[in-house]
Amino acid sequence: MKRLLHFKELDYVIRYPQRFTETEKYPLVLYLHGAGGRGRDTNLIYNHPFFCETQEQNLPAVFCAPQCYEDSWFSIFEQLQEFVRYVIDLDYIDAKRVYLLGASMGGYTAWQLAMSRPELFAAIVPICGGGMYWNGSRLTNMGVWAFHGSEDPIVFPEESQKMVDAVNRCGGNARLTIYEGVSHNAWSPTFANQEMWKWLFTQKNAYAAHKSEYDDVEEFG
Repeated sequence: MKRLLHFKELDYVIRYPQRFTETEKYPLVLYLHGAGGRGRDTNLIYNHPFFCETQEQNLPAVFCAPQCYEDSWFSIFEQLQEFVRYVIDLDYIDAKRVYLLGASMGGYTAWQLAMSRPELFAAIVPICGGGMYWNGSRLTNMGVWAFHGSEDPIVFPEESQKMVDAVNRCGGNARLTIYEGVSHNAWSPTFANQEMWKWLFTQKNAYAAHKSEYDDVEEFG
């Protein structure tokens, strides 16, 4: 079951696993789209490969993707952090199993969001992104698996390599997969990567906060 919902100015799509019940706790998979998903056309998110390419995999988690309505995620970065905190605090989300994915513009943002709020995430999967590698020490307590296409002409694979190397130099456990012959679209093979999903759902956050900051905010369609 997939629904289009709203949080303040943000539209977002959320998909629930089969036999979903609000009395249970589920892992949360958050996805930040790239530049092509910007705007107010929610069909871009509702029909995004993040949802379409994982539909048949029957993964036991809540999948959620907000839509950036400004020029970039960094233009609404504070609101994005509020949204993530709100979704994590939903009663049916297991705060110890929150996973962050992002591609291209969203890949850059995933790196930055995890560095800004490392206590929120058990693991991150940045795809064809990059970031402030000098802050790699902030990612040493979470799982990190980055993906990139070897022939990416938009974001060079060296950007992911620098981030992964920085995390590992600081004592982290980051890994990088380069898809040989793949251009910028490294997200489709990543969404189909069964090894990635198996790894992801084994990651847990021992420092997850449980206190809700948004008890007075309700979902609405």
